[in-house]
Amino acid sequence: MISEYKKKDSSKVLYVINDAAIKYKGVIPENCWHEPYMSEQQLINEFNDGVRMFGYNRNNKLVGVIGIQKVKDVILIRHAYILTSHQGEGVGSLLLKYLLEKNKSSRLLVGTWQKATWAIQFYEKYGFVLKTKKQTNQLLKKYWKISLKQIENSIVLERQLRNN
Repeated sequence: MISEYKKKDSSKVLYVINDAAIKYKGVIPENCWHEPYMSEQQLINEFNDGVRMFGYNRNNKLVGVIGIQKVKDVILIRHAYILTSHQGEGVGSLLLKYLLEKNKSSRLLVGTWQKATWAIQFYEKYGFVLKTKKQTNQLLKKYWKISLKQIENSIVLERQLRNN
């Protein structure tokens, strides 16, 4: 079952994010990796910046999360993570399809690490198109609040949905 998670649920959401983010260790640049990957204060700041988090519960346990954030004229997909013990079970697909259904008439962008090939392939499977490096840099600077180091090591994919 998918439901929205609020700031009061941050410890549950954070557990999923930090468990799943282990996959990035050794893949992303060392100076972009943190222990934990996301702190509680960072997640609270995300909620305060308008990120809405949705989670998938299986047997009363939160096993996956995905967020959206309306920024200017787009919707950003933020913080999509599945517990390592539940990856490959379709939870990410269920969460993404849920967001796609709810945001049919919106321009959707997602940013991820350029070396996270599994994430890029996942989004491409759902019609997201990889932007050029120049486009990526412009989009990251316009819509995200991230460091220059993260911009250098990230990519953006876009899905423009048709109104038919």
